[in-house]
Amino acid sequence: MNIQEFFELSAGKWFAHRTIQDLASNQSKEAKSEILIEKLPTTHPDVVNLCQVFQVNNPSLIAAKINWNDTTKLNQKNVGSTVLVLVPDQNAEAGQLLRQVSNEDKPSLGYYKLSSDESLLLSVESGKVSFEERLWFASNNLRMRVNVMKHAGGISTTSFTSEIRMGVSSAQPTSTASSASS
Repeated sequence: MNIQEFFELSAGKWFAHRTIQDLASNQSKEAKSEILIEKLPTTHPDVVNLCQVFQVNNPSLIAAKINWNDTTKLNQKNVGSTVLVLVPDQNAEAGQLLRQVSNEDKPSLGYYKLSSDESLLLSVESGKVSFEERLWFASNNLRMRVNVMKHAGGISTTSFTSEIRMGVSSAQPTSTASSASS
């Protein structure tokens, strides 16, 4: 699978269940979400704006918008969106990551890499916080994510998320997804 195929397979509506561990307070919580992932054209205003902020001019961009609607166990709602723009290096499977989260004033710059095991690694630093995430497909309709958020004093939060596609994907199975579901 290449990075383009990874994003094409990610497009759609997903149900997500996330478990979050706050290491400083040794507390865990869970949240359920509906996530909508859509590919964006390079001419989309959000993509153009992010590219202007970081002075990026690359015709090989890959862009997506992720909308989420979280509900915690205490019925607290959290709604928002993130725009991701991947700017490939010479090797299209790695490059810069431009990110704008709806509840953050400043966009952030990071790095992405599609590993040989077909997992996508994302790394972003924003101020005194760094964020690392690994995403992979167990099958075409089951995606997993783990992430670590570090503050200046060390690791503060980790999470694991399983995402189940709402509806069936017509995408062809990947080698990893095919072997994982066998």
